[in-house]
Amino acid sequence: MRRLEDKVALITGAASGIGSAHARVFSSEGAKVIIADIQEEKAYEILNTINESGGEAIFYHLDVTDKTAWKSCVTEAVETFGQLDILINNAGIFHPGGLEEETEEGWQEIMDINLKGVFLGMKACIHELKKIGNASIVNISSLYGIKGAPGSIAYNVSKAGVHLATKAAALEYARLGVRINSIHPGQIITPIIANLTPEQDSAIKESIPMGRSGQPEEVAYTSLFLCSDEASYITGAQILVDGGWGAG
Repeated sequence: MRRLEDKVALITGAASGIGSAHARVFSSEGAKVIIADIQEEKAYEILNTINESGGEAIFYHLDVTDKTAWKSCVTEAVETFGQLDILINNAGIFHPGGLEEETEEGWQEIMDINLKGVFLGMKACIHELKKIGNASIVNISSLYGIKGAPGSIAYNVSKAGVHLATKAAALEYARLGVRINSIHPGQIITPIIANLTPEQDSAIKESIPMGRSGQPEEVAYTSLFLCSDEASYITGAQILVDGGWGAG
């Protein structure tokens, strides 16, 4: 049996990068998928790929900073597929900016999407997830949610917030049938790394013990494990997918 057979997964930022890898991997493992994103053209490409391969998926245009949109998205998911078993809070942005360079507007944009979006997602989905009694949330944080880095103060703080929000929620719902964990990717080959400065990119590559950047699927397969019944005794955990970068 496929590892997510008959489960329904809502994935944010699912039109590209790590999110689209989640959509493809989860579908191949039997999940029905809600591709939630604001990038409609890319989302429909992923949607068509899944449906043409025999999977089941729908697209929902979701701004993760909009609580009303979240409510409507969850309603659409349940009306279409009858339930909601999994939430992958993946949507996020990055732009460089140290303490002196970062603006108040840039700070707020990152906080709204990376941190508020995760909060709103968990809040919107938790009622349906509790009904399942064996549900899972995976919040995609970052290695930079655990260790500091120069030149990205807002991103560091937003992802650290995701890290601790995950632990707080995991404790709250540990006896209510919802497991909540976070994944902390290192450098993964996605469109978001285009926002790194050349100096940041070079420094990162030199710091990775395994000597390479990660693939989006390597993050998605980690989530697959956390959302499967194989991880039934894991909640409040943080898993680094970083080629050993965070071990030093």
